[in-house]
Parts: sequence; C-alpha cells; structure tokens
Amino acid sequence: MRLIDTDGTQLGIMEVDKARSIAETKDLDLVEVSPNANPPVCKILDFGKYRFEQSKKIKESKKKQKVVLTKEIRLRPKIEDHDYQTKLKQTIGFLEKGNKVKITLRFRGREMAHTDLGRELLNKMISDIGEAGNVENRPKFEGRVIVTILAPKAH
Repeated sequence: MRLIDTDGTQLGIMEVDKARSIAETKDLDLVEVSPNANPPVCKILDFGKYRFEQSKKIKESKKKQKVVLTKEIRLRPKIEDHDYQTKLKQTIGFLEKGNKVKITLRFRGREMAHTDLGRELLNKMISDIGEAGNVENRPKFEGRVIVTILAPKAH
C-alpha cells in the first residue's frame, strides 16, 4: 500500500504491518483513504478527528441546498368569492416564498356532472396567479379530483 504521513508527505509503498507499526508509534490510526487505487492509499491520522471533519463537510454541503416544499391548496367547484380570494392570496404567498403549490379541486356527488365548472375555476386561478408562478403540470383528472402543480418563477 501507498502510505501518506500526517503532514501529507508520501512515505512510499510498504507492507501493511510496517505501516501499522509507524502509525502506532505516533499514537494515530491507519486509515484507508482510497481503496480502489492501485496500490491502495492509506493515511496516518486521528480517525475521530477525520470523522468529525467529514461530518462538518456534509453539514456544510446540506446548508447550501435549497429545499423546495410542495404546499397543497384544496378547492371546491362552488367556492364563494371571498374564500377564493383567500386561497389565491395563500397560493401567491407560497409561490413567492419559493415553494411549489399543488392545487386540488375535489368533486362530490352530483358535482361530477359539471366538471367544466371546475376546469374554469382552475384556469381562472392560474390566470389570476399570473407572474407569481408557472404551471408545471397542466390540470388533469385523477378520479374525482382535478390536480395541477405550480412552480415559483425563477429569479
């Protein structure tokens, strides 16, 4: 195996037992860094400190990721105007915060005979949202529900 010292200098290619004895004399651990290399690369270091550094790197990379949540707004075909305005404001607020919004319009009983009213309502909501978001999935039927997904505008 190829051995690397604590300061990063290469100690050369040697047997495992010799490398282990060098690590023990320094009261450190022998860690295999690159097992797929030919020959495998090992490093002399404090394994606890190494694990801590790796976990810090992982946490730092997670901080830079943007998590996009999907919020859901539920509507009914015979929604009153004030309720519609409230749902519209909520939807625009979610989109401005960078979240996706799933709008579901549920039909009950005899409302299934008037699915065109539901489609009109969804199209009206999409046009009222306007510049706040883009339609990611066009409205489509899934049983007794029409579903559409809106994504926030890219800045």
